[in-house]
Amino acid sequence: MQFLIYLILYPFLWIISILPFRILYLFSDFVYVLVYNIIGYRKKTVRENLALALPHLSNKERLIIEKKFFHHMCDMFLEMIKTMTIPEKEIDKRYVFTNMEVYKELEKKQKSIAVMCAHYASYEWAVTLNRHIDFKGYGIYKKINNPYFDKLVHDIRSRFKAYLITTKETIPVIANNYRNNVMSIYGFASDQSPKIYSVFHWNSFMGIEVPVHTGAEMLSKKYDMNVIFLRTKKVKRGYYEASFEILSEDVKKVPNYEITNQFLKLVEQQIYEAPEYYLWTHKRWKHRR
Repeated sequence: MQFLIYLILYPFLWIISILPFRILYLFSDFVYVLVYNIIGYRKKTVRENLALALPHLSNKERLIIEKKFFHHMCDMFLEMIKTMTIPEKEIDKRYVFTNMEVYKELEKKQKSIAVMCAHYASYEWAVTLNRHIDFKGYGIYKKINNPYFDKLVHDIRSRFKAYLITTKETIPVIANNYRNNVMSIYGFASDQSPKIYSVFHWNSFMGIEVPVHTGAEMLSKKYDMNVIFLRTKKVKRGYYEASFEILSEDVKKVPNYEITNQFLKLVEQQIYEAPEYYLWTHKRWKHRR
């Protein structure tokens, strides 16, 4: 059955991926009407999250952000499909790294690197970083139940020299690379809610005390990795700029959870600047105190 679903859906995904961007975004406008006005996909969750995180705004102001977010989410979903066939020159034009020299200086330290980022703007296209670096790049992700679509995601990422590892594979892979002195870079999207039974640390995020992921910091300290923040900005529809900010070049001297707390503050800055580009569909504040 899973293979049948894959066979049915793959041709549609491929057709979407070869659409010119002008047609792709016209289609996205249609998808927005379907998702927001007709289906109402997670509209209640988004509305609750916005009320929790942005209580200083009026209902009217939050409604404007809500609609902009759903528009952006539809764009981002179709951009993700577009990654199947997009030429490298085209994606380099649309997702630009503005200060690669900051990252390159870290590579010269000959220590592996943990990149912390948020589910903000175009976190999917950040995979293109692997085309511009010398280290071996890994993206940490949650495995897709359908093995055929899971393989498709792997194949798409491999176009940009990225290796995907599941959350369960992360520690063994990092440990093995550390033992064998394989200089690597690991991408951690650390802004979502962790499983409550695995919580080590709570901190304020958007003014609400919540459990936070500490894996990036803990693994960086254990395996002596430098830590960097990837900030992505949406310039206009279909165009993004990404920049690097160093969080630590000597993690073992940093007090526990300081890097994680600093990361959350940077994510908050992004959200306050343009909240419509954050992934509001996740139940980020389902555990709070």
